[in-house]
Amino acid sequence: MIFSSIVFVSVFLPVVILFYYAIAVLAKNHGGRTAQNYFLFLASLLFYGYGEVKFVFVMLASIFANWLFGLLVEKNRGNRKKSCMTLFIMAFFNFSILFLFKYLMFTIATANRFLGTDLAIPKIVLPIGISFFTFQAVSYVVDVYRGHGKAQKNPVNVGLYIAFFPQLIAGPIVRYETVAQQILFRKESFDQFSQGVCRFITGMAKKMILANNMGRLEDLAFGTELSSLSAGMAWLGAFAYSFQILFDFSGYSDMAIGLGKVFGFEFLENFNHPYISVSVTEFWRRWHISLGTWFRDYLYIPLGGSRKEGRAGLVFHLFIVWLSTGLWHGANWTFIMWGLLYFVLLTFEKLSGFAQKNNLRPLRHFYTMFFVVMGWVLFRSASLGAAFSYIKIMFFAGSAGIVDGDARYYFCEYAVTLLLCFAASFPVRKLLDRLFARWSARALVWEERCSAVWYIALFVVSLSYMAKSSYNPFIYFNF
Repeated sequence: MIFSSIVFVSVFLPVVILFYYAIAVLAKNHGGRTAQNYFLFLASLLFYGYGEVKFVFVMLASIFANWLFGLLVEKNRGNRKKSCMTLFIMAFFNFSILFLFKYLMFTIATANRFLGTDLAIPKIVLPIGISFFTFQAVSYVVDVYRGHGKAQKNPVNVGLYIAFFPQLIAGPIVRYETVAQQILFRKESFDQFSQGVCRFITGMAKKMILANNMGRLEDLAFGTELSSLSAGMAWLGAFAYSFQILFDFSGYSDMAIGLGKVFGFEFLENFNHPYISVSVTEFWRRWHISLGTWFRDYLYIPLGGSRKEGRAGLVFHLFIVWLSTGLWHGANWTFIMWGLLYFVLLTFEKLSGFAQKNNLRPLRHFYTMFFVVMGWVLFRSASLGAAFSYIKIMFFAGSAGIVDGDARYYFCEYAVTLLLCFAASFPVRKLLDRLFARWSARALVWEERCSAVWYIALFVVSLSYMAKSSYNPFIYFNF
């Protein structure tokens, strides 16, 4: 099931909210929170199993195993050797499952290609969101080991943390330490509920109005025969995909964070206007924040970060992190090269101090966005050859002209949406809040009324787009 579907918005979500708060009223003095957690866990399993029931068992196996690992780590807290052995087995278990489903076919195909073997490649279907719930499972056990949260005695509570439907399929990757207390001791409020609904509507509008329209445009560009593609159309497709992936993924994160608030959970932010960055380092502090901090805290720092082995150690640790980041996104050489591109750029910025400089901000912003857009072309392409051919056309090598009729037509056709995407890439809401804060109390009342009308309008328009589209998958469902 996906957030951007009529079934979810009109049936699943209203029913879950109704029963969740009905349980709170009916079982207030009889373990209401426990009953709510059981209900949310079952609802999450239904949400995940709506398309492929068999993958629910994969996730249940992960939940049960990591519940046991958490108990063992806490039990052996005073015995470092046993705790470390438990962590090793936990990591081997989780990443073996991830390897089996996500990387085994790629590994065999690569071996056949470079070693000349003829091994049979099994047909393995990738469970949706396996990278996300695997990383959350690892976070649970490691945070218990570090003392950042107590092990849950009830496996359903671990299941709720790993499988909670708002963030299950495409994040944000929720760290156990941020929600350990909320699982049993969260508090819902009307203000929090209202904020959650507004945040959900914002995310839905990003997805339905901006991302999906940009998706149609980038499909036209990347789907054109390279021999017929002009440089202008290639750049238009690259910009469209850059906007699509931003608003598709940040839209999902907004919806997840909003739904978390509806049920009393507070998740950390996952995006902070990454396209205003003036360095690649800043970009990765603003883009997919939960993944970046996960790799920082669970891989980069444990390896030694920038503290050990001098510059050579720093470069090696960055290489491991960004190779892993590329692989996390998918079993394809395009993702590996995408990760290594950022390894090179971030290594340059770390060693040169580029990210700390404050001069020439327009030029630094251009440099950042140039490489971000080039990276998205790699990310979007089916193969390295296709990516490099597309990039060559962007720079007029083998292009069908500079700007052809298709480029002019589609630019005019999507000009309004492109302009909206450009504006939405900036922190416009913060600027408006500052503006209204300077006005009188009467102006603030009008601002609240306008906000209500605005969110209702966004919801209605998003629903209309949803009704016209039969399927609206999110890009990060593949990871």
